[in-house]
Amino acid sequence: MPLMVFQLQAPLSSWGDTAVGEYRPTSEHPGGAALVGLLGAALGIRREDETAHASLRDGFVFAVGVQSAGSLLRDYHTAQVPSQASLKKRPHASRRDELALPKDQLHTILSTRDYRQDAACLVAVQATSQALYSLDELAEALRKPRFVLYLGRKCCPPAAPLNPKVFQVETVRAAFDAYRTADAAARSGHHDKWGHLFLEEPGNLIRVVWGDGINAGFDADLSMTRKDRLIRRQGWQFGNRTEHVALVGREGSKNVL
Repeated sequence: MPLMVFQLQAPLSSWGDTAVGEYRPTSEHPGGAALVGLLGAALGIRREDETAHASLRDGFVFAVGVQSAGSLLRDYHTAQVPSQASLKKRPHASRRDELALPKDQLHTILSTRDYRQDAACLVAVQATSQALYSLDELAEALRKPRFVLYLGRKCCPPAAPLNPKVFQVETVRAAFDAYRTADAAARSGHHDKWGHLFLEEPGNLIRVVWGDGINAGFDADLSMTRKDRLIRRQGWQFGNRTEHVALVGREGSKNVL
């Protein structure tokens, strides 16, 4: 069974969770909708192309291996916005167009936004029978993305190449093991003049999460419902999805690497 694995590392990342009012929380790892959006950007799919996003949602299933959840950063955010009445019949294709109004027609909105600092994870992707792209095509798109990739928000670019690799394995566990072995071998061959590695090892997996339809190779310590199944990208509509969690290496856990 082919599985593609790639890495996500960044000084800042923000994986949107259920937002109420002015508070914009973040999960510790990317959900299904975030990964669909990431692959869509790499392939050059525009946000308004809901049919293409739906095909990615139905064509692939994901598992995430968390290496570091990072630490929480909370930002008190202010932004100027015009009212919808002010924009009526006025072209506004850019942020600059929106703000090209008299100051008395601009309003300030407040929000609190959460980020994860120095988080890192591995992502495994498996194709379903409905997939319109092969895993090799996805890997090539992640190596040479059509649109700029970011981890949740535009201010969160990746700190390292996503480095996708495709493996013929039976489980996500085997794919993660193979990827980490190959990654460690690649890192060990690159040192600076003092003998230090150019890139630090992200660390062992501390948690693995996956959805239905993929053979994780781990025993779930818990299962929960997460509202991150993409329904309509333009309308910001999301449905429920079951997510299984394995606590890797914890005392009392059945999952030990």
